[in-house]
Amino acid sequence: MFFLPSLRRHPEFRAGMREMAPQAIGIASWGLMTGVAMVKSGLSGIEATLMTLLVFAGSSQLASLPLLIAGAPAWVILATGFCVNLRFVVFSLHLRPYLVELPLWRRLTHGYLTADLSYVFFTRHFPRPATDDAGRHAQEAYLAGNCFVNWASWVGASLLGIVLANLIPTHWGLGFAGILCLVGILCSLATTRLRLVACGVAGAAAVAAYALPLKLNIVFAIAVAVLLCLALERVPSLQERRA
Repeated sequence: MFFLPSLRRHPEFRAGMREMAPQAIGIASWGLMTGVAMVKSGLSGIEATLMTLLVFAGSSQLASLPLLIAGAPAWVILATGFCVNLRFVVFSLHLRPYLVELPLWRRLTHGYLTADLSYVFFTRHFPRPATDDAGRHAQEAYLAGNCFVNWASWVGASLLGIVLANLIPTHWGLGFAGILCLVGILCSLATTRLRLVACGVAGAAAVAAYALPLKLNIVFAIAVAVLLCLALERVPSLQERRA
C-alpha cells in the first residue's frame, strides 16, 4: 500500500515508518539468515527469490526448508506452514474492523504485508478502529508506512542473503544463529504464565514425538500446546499474572 500517493503523503505514513525503523536491523538480520538458509538448503536462486517475495513469512520459510529437502509431500509442507502461521488468523479477525471498508484488493495487500511487529505497533497506536473516513485513512497510512519498513528490511536482506549465500562459509553457523533469533523472540513473548505453559508443553511434546517422520513432531507439538492452552485459558491467574 506504500505505492499509493494518498497514503505516502499522509503524516501517519511517516509516523509508522519512524516506529518501525528501530526494528529494521533485527528484521534484516533474520532476513539475511533466511536468504542464506534457502540457498544452502538446495533451492535455486530463482526459487529462493520467489519464496521470499511470495511467501514473505520467515517462520514458515524456515519450517518448510527441512521438509523440502526431505522430499515431503506437498500437503505436509502446506500443513506445517498453516500451523506455524495460525496466529495470522487471529490478527485478521482483530484487524477486520479497521480495514473492512477498504476495497478487496487493498485488504488482500494489507493481509500480505502485515507481519507480527506491524500488527503489534498498529494495534498499540490505534487501540480502536476509527469511525470516520479521515480517521480510517490515517490508520491505513500508518499501517502502510509501518509495513513498508518491515517489508523492505526483510525482502532486501533476504535477497542479499540469496546473492551472497555461496560466499558465506557453512561453518559460520548461520542455521544456529537463526535458532537463537527465534529463541530470543520466544523469550520476549513469554510474559505470562499461560504462555510459559504453552512453551513448556510444546517443547516437551516436540521432544517426545521426535521420532515422527518429516518433522511432524513440530505439527504435533503445536496441536498439543494449542489444545491444552485452550482448556487452561479460563484460569485467570494464568492469563493475567506476569511471569
